Amino acid sequence: MISEKQRSAEAACEYVQDGMIVGLGTGSTTEFAVKKIGKLVRNGLSIRGIPTSDATKILAESEGIPLIDFSETMSIDLTIDGADEIDANLNMIKGGGAALLREKIVASASREEIIIVSSSKLVQQLGAFPLPVEVVPFGWQFVFNQLESLQGNPELRLKQGQPSMTDQGNFIVDCNFRKIEHPEQLEQHLNMIPGLVENGLFINLCTRMIMADGENIIIKNRNLN
Repeated sequence: MISEKQRSAEAACEYVQDGMIVGLGTGSTTEFAVKKIGKLVRNGLSIRGIPTSDATKILAESEGIPLIDFSETMSIDLTIDGADEIDANLNMIKGGGAALLREKIVASASREEIIIVSSSKLVQQLGAFPLPVEVVPFGWQFVFNQLESLQGNPELRLKQGQPSMTDQGNFIVDCNFRKIEHPEQLEQHLNMIPGLVENGLFINLCTRMIMADGENIIIKNRNLN
């Protein structure tokens, strides 16, 4: 039986066209998309990919997908990525896989950002999933204190008892806001904290959500007017 993750991922791949530069997201759902794109490439599709993490880079290379970076382009035609939470306005929390910095750069450079999710990721209000923020190791305690002042209930993400490191060599702090009533305002507050490199709120970046709900595919487009 095909999972919802695989169903949504493979539906998104139908939007990939010959000659595109494609952003390749990170996470268990996006892995299905990368593998599907790899199969399409082996069958003659001509695209170039920009991966959002070292893990995705390794997978894409194993699938035979040609890769480039921002030294070769400033614009991405289409990115396929997942989300930890997404609301009815297509605002998201991302970063459970610690790739939020590269994911936001790639999303911001993309003409179209397709977010692929299973039905469990759709929420009425963001915040049940802890909001990841990426911080530089120097002075991370200062950032932690600022997050406490915002009632973020921060926790330093650990791996085998040591701070979990991102591909950029930074730390991840997970914030338990529980309910985020004004995500745009919170994003602005977080961006003003020195030492906080990026946050996992992705506002007005998703242009199309493809959600699998059982055997059904639900597509929602963001109103760009």
